[in-house]
Amino acid sequence: MAALEDSHWWFVARRRIIDTLITNLVLPDNAAIFEAGCGTGGNLAMLAGHGQVYAMELDEAARHFACDRGVGKILPGRLPDDIPFGDQSFDLIVLLDVLEHLDKDTASLQALYSILKPGGWLLVTVPANPWMWSQHDESHHHKRRYVLQGLRHVVRSAGYTVRYVSYFNTLLFPLIAGVRILQNGLGSGQKDNLTMPSKQVNQVLTFLFASERYLMGRVSLPLGVSLLLLAQNVK
Repeated sequence: MAALEDSHWWFVARRRIIDTLITNLVLPDNAAIFEAGCGTGGNLAMLAGHGQVYAMELDEAARHFACDRGVGKILPGRLPDDIPFGDQSFDLIVLLDVLEHLDKDTASLQALYSILKPGGWLLVTVPANPWMWSQHDESHHHKRRYVLQGLRHVVRSAGYTVRYVSYFNTLLFPLIAGVRILQNGLGSGQKDNLTMPSKQVNQVLTFLFASERYLMGRVSLPLGVSLLLLAQNVK
């Protein structure tokens, strides 16, 4: 992941989509932003363009990669019961493909709700469509893939007011779904689909996926490889 995050089409395009969404939110100056589960830190520089960044990461090796980027304050932590930074509260909390790794998704969201400022935002992305489960999910230690109504329900159950939810990675959905179905049918699925394609293919895939940033937050797309949700702490 550390080797791919800065240039692989999936990470680059998702980052552009998230960047556009955050830009369109009404955040205060020098907003406090918390990334719960920052991995090797590929999103930190982008998030730092919107405020003061805090992050936590359980995996020690990934956390060292993230710290080496020199962006934000990064500490070890675990959801739902070991969130760092004491009494600090946040204007924006992001969980970018983290929730599917957690045994207790509702409890984890509730724990984050307690440190989200009134009016603050939660931004979540997760893999979609349980029928797309593959060796990729197994190798990345996923617990589940979500459907739209299921994600909306678990976020509402944790106390948030859902403002927007949509599938995304829609333009590439037919290609990716077809490959997953074929691989699962043949029993030949790769353990990890995150391999770097050629430069030209990487550029095309980045362009197609990232172009969805003009739709996110405006319309809810009916299908896609992933889901994106925005919610608020309304008190």
